Amino acid sequence: MRMSHGIQLRAIAYDHPDAVKLNDEVQIEYQQRYGGEGDATFLDPAMFVPPQGLYLLAYDASGSAVASGGWRRQDRNDEGYADGDAELKRMYVIPQARGLGLARRMLAELEADARAAGRNRMVLETGDQQPEAIALYLSSGYAMSAKFGHYRFHDSSRCMAKALRP
Repeated sequence: MRMSHGIQLRAIAYDHPDAVKLNDEVQIEYQQRYGGEGDATFLDPAMFVPPQGLYLLAYDASGSAVASGGWRRQDRNDEGYADGDAELKRMYVIPQARGLGLARRMLAELEADARAAGRNRMVLETGDQQPEAIALYLSSGYAMSAKFGHYRFHDSSRCMAKALRP
């Protein structure tokens, strides 16, 4: 699908080399913002294979990957998820492509795909050192929620949710 600025979104495997490169970059950003290691949440590429999930990369006109994001199916478990959840993962825009609306467009596409796959709610975990992400999600209809996932016991964790169905 085409986007402004010559950007195109493409469904890509989570272990595709372009996805791995952007994931490495987001891990460095997490390390810089939080210290220590990056995000230790276990992610298997199979989690993002439709209809269980979807992983998208945004490519610029030169063919370079400039943003990533995905969702994976979640159902009620001991980490605090609910039946019908879709969890947003690895939303990232390279610094040079920020401010173009890529994250908002990717978020809308991921929400639409999760809704089409029968998911009821999109959930995400971010952190208190990512104010831009928190602002994006709040302005996109997300609200703070009970904590879930790998970092549910961390003070810096911020969990949010948005209904995908009326």
